[in-house]
Amino acid sequence: RRGAAAGRPGGRAPARGAAALSRAPPAARGAAPPPGEEGPPRPPGPGRRGAPAAGALVLTLAGPATAATAPAGTPSAAQATVTLRYDDSRAAGWESAIAAGVASWNANVTNVRLVEAAPGAVAEIVIVATTGWPQATLGPVRPGRQVRVELGSQAVDQGYDKTRIAAHELGHSLGLPDTKPGPCSQLMSGSSAGTACTNATPNATERSRVQAAYASAVAALVPAGGRTLVDAP
Repeated sequence: RRGAAAGRPGGRAPARGAAALSRAPPAARGAAPPPGEEGPPRPPGPGRRGAPAAGALVLTLAGPATAATAPAGTPSAAQATVTLRYDDSRAAGWESAIAAGVASWNANVTNVRLVEAAPGAVAEIVIVATTGWPQATLGPVRPGRQVRVELGSQAVDQGYDKTRIAAHELGHSLGLPDTKPGPCSQLMSGSSAGTACTNATPNATERSRVQAAYASAVAALVPAGGRTLVDAP
């Protein structure tokens, strides 16, 4: 038949579309083009979302990784501890009372710590023994500054507890004023609680006030009192 394709006797002529597809290059049938012959990227068609740009994906993944993080176990700024040194080399006879008063404060506040100064070193809290009534400079004292505590024997002669006296005067150094008159449960009620009171532990309000006075980034903004408070009846 005249319509038969050459070389295929008796066969039917293939459709034009099929012949075109068979002769089309691989790229026309969806196969990957040879290297170096890639065409420009095709924009997304209507109604379809384009793939996210590679740069955007990299930035998204890298963002959290580039954030600075504190090493594990490193205290944050809000948790920093202020260390204050005390010198009791001139407080003969009060050593055990001072040690107990210091231990009480160290056990009850977390962001300030009292430590004994090395011999000859400058201390923030200078403690001396006197023959008068106990008194102290009102803080809160800052590292590198200095306040004075006088532990007077006159209070001891009147029957007041030495450890409570020492802890009370240290409370002034840490910024607490007197709260007179007051009950024995208040360390800063001082002599107003009577000679029978031996409490040397700050209560919750007193603890929180010291914590606030030495809170990181806020401590430097809290002015020291500077005046001398005498703990006489």
